[in-house]
Amino acid sequence: MTNLKPPDEEFENRVRSSFDRQQVMKTIGAEMTHVSPGEVHIDLPYSEALTQQHGYLHAGIVTIIVDSACGYAAYTLMPVFSEVLTVEFKVNFLAPARGERFIAIGNVIKPGRTLTVCCGKVLAVSNGEEKLIATIQATMMAVTN
Repeated sequence: MTNLKPPDEEFENRVRSSFDRQQVMKTIGAEMTHVSPGEVHIDLPYSEALTQQHGYLHAGIVTIIVDSACGYAAYTLMPVFSEVLTVEFKVNFLAPARGERFIAIGNVIKPGRTLTVCCGKVLAVSNGEEKLIATIQATMMAVTN
């Protein structure tokens, strides 16, 4: 979506600060690599510790990174003194999660005052080639205290 306007000039710092407080992202080794209005990328290197019985990245880990990418994409457009929570999502796994690293990309489809609809994808990267392995549609909620 084009022409998305964040509520403040410090939106990237606000988003990165929130991401840095997510212990699960530290635990799995994920890093936020791109933040722009309505779009966030999260990068995750392959780790055998995060695989399922066939050696593929576990579906739960794939879901964690793309859910967070969508949530933070939505958060770029949310009010300054709010937080973000996931309301619902639907993930489609299109191929086994096999690669050297994984890139989750979250995008805002429709921002709203309280609810924001997002879509996202996860790419597996091997030998410099990207392969689409999962997609998501998600709804995020702005939470104010």
